[in-house]
Amino acid sequence: MIVLCNFAFLKMHPPNCVWMSVLLMIADGLVVRSPSGPLVAPLGSSVVLPCYVDELLLMEGLKVEWRRTDSETLVHLYQDGESRAESQQQDYHDRAHFFTGQIQHGNFSLRLDDLRAEDEGRYTCKVYSQQESGETVVEIKDVERLLVSISIESISASVGEDVTLNCSVDSHITPEHIEEVSWRKTDKDEDILVLLYQNNKSLSDSSDERYRDRVEFFTAEIPKGNFSLRLKSVRTEDKGVYTCQVFAGGLSAYATIVLERLGFSVSHIMVLILSISASGCALVLCCLIYCRSPYEGIHIITCCSSFETSNLSSNELTSQSQSFFFHTLIVQCTN
Repeated sequence: MIVLCNFAFLKMHPPNCVWMSVLLMIADGLVVRSPSGPLVAPLGSSVVLPCYVDELLLMEGLKVEWRRTDSETLVHLYQDGESRAESQQQDYHDRAHFFTGQIQHGNFSLRLDDLRAEDEGRYTCKVYSQQESGETVVEIKDVERLLVSISIESISASVGEDVTLNCSVDSHITPEHIEEVSWRKTDKDEDILVLLYQNNKSLSDSSDERYRDRVEFFTAEIPKGNFSLRLKSVRTEDKGVYTCQVFAGGLSAYATIVLERLGFSVSHIMVLILSISASGCALVLCCLIYCRSPYEGIHIITCCSSFETSNLSSNELTSQSQSFFFHTLIVQCTN
């Protein structure tokens, strides 16, 4: 009797699965089959390794082994009417599963969850039934690598403003498969932890004290793979290189962005202009007040200002000085 439901079941129930190229092998008369096709499997996804037979087999004495072809590592075992998870190699524990309800129909396919880069390779599905056995080999050809990207390589900001440092993880990797994301300042022989994401949450307490309470993730964007960093109240010492490093599926990848040209914001410039104006007014006022004294003659006034004086009137001896220095004015006052 030919069972037609196996392949249809796999097509209808592909839990985030991708198909892969396979080889068909015959041993000792039992034909074990699997569909063929190339594979590019996303990191962190689930894949189905197909394995089925065209005839119903007696459940008594039925045994199915999935092993790595290159190392004979036991990926999963079905024996004595049940899955034997305790026999799995540790790396596949809780990741490799049979479709238990379909085994009686000759479907011995294996679902491998949380795909890792080291899962690439060939897998042998070997079926033992009474005095017969057969096998097929499934090959996972490629696993997409972990990709971390930024939208721009450098960004400018003004002192006192907030700035966003962009970092995105490839969208096929869900946050629960991301082990860690760290932002670090990594220039000038520095390695300062700015902010850490671990165990599906942001760990702000781990930030270096220079950044504590000034950095945060965009929490609502994390499910989309967006791990951009908001840096608040930028300081001049924040200038430098920042690295966004991601760990997932046993791999790591990173991207860097440069925070440069830290200038003054418009509000800071306005405050500076007002300060300069105030300093100038104060100096002139100083001169006027002094010249209202009842004494004639030439007097020396020393004031501290933050502007450049030039071309005083004929009643004042011209003196040019540079900003942010003490200015000496020689003033002739008359009654």
